[in-house]
Amino acid sequence: MFMTPIDTSALDYGASTTATTTQDGTDPAAMQDRFLKLLVAQLNNQDPMNPLDNAQMTTQMAQINTVTGLQQLNLTMQGMVEEFSTMQQIQGISLIGRSVLTEGNRMSWDDGQAKGHFDLSASAQDVQIDILTPGGVLVDTVKLGAMERGRASFEWDGSDYSGNHADLRYQVRATNGESAVASTALQQSDVVATGSSAGALTLTLSNGDVVNYFRVYGVL
Repeated sequence: MFMTPIDTSALDYGASTTATTTQDGTDPAAMQDRFLKLLVAQLNNQDPMNPLDNAQMTTQMAQINTVTGLQQLNLTMQGMVEEFSTMQQIQGISLIGRSVLTEGNRMSWDDGQAKGHFDLSASAQDVQIDILTPGGVLVDTVKLGAMERGRASFEWDGSDYSGNHADLRYQVRATNGESAVASTALQQSDVVATGSSAGALTLTLSNGDVVNYFRVYGVL
């Protein structure tokens, strides 16, 4: 006898009418329980002279087990996402008051002394740092010479500069002979607050920027 697929639409409709049954409608254990009750009822009312087909019954049981397994996996993943978000918030709070490096070309200042950071994509025979005004006018050049691949920093004495220190920017020029070496300018800022955007941790920095945590290159 061909086994007619069990129709659970009536139960699903009833499940949406109350808060209690709504929760059961998304609970894998409750859904499996409803299926088994319907299956037992169908077996109890079958024609003994023409019983249900075993293959069809096995197929339906396999299908409900697959659906239940996927729902349980979704619940597990949701729990992991929520736990990860909580861990991110705790980690973010621990960064308040710390200095972090993010992409940017502003320098940090301490009593007229400027400091900047950068990453080199490869070793360079000659590295120079140009100190520039907002309009691109060259103020000074810091010569660092040959440097290895990786992160480095520089310092510049800006005590004689009469303009606004906060307006100055820097540019990294790294070369191997006539070939340019790619670099990433990094700026140092203190973390003053944390937040969340689209489930991702954000940091509010002392320079006014708000950056995603994954854009932090390092913690000092």
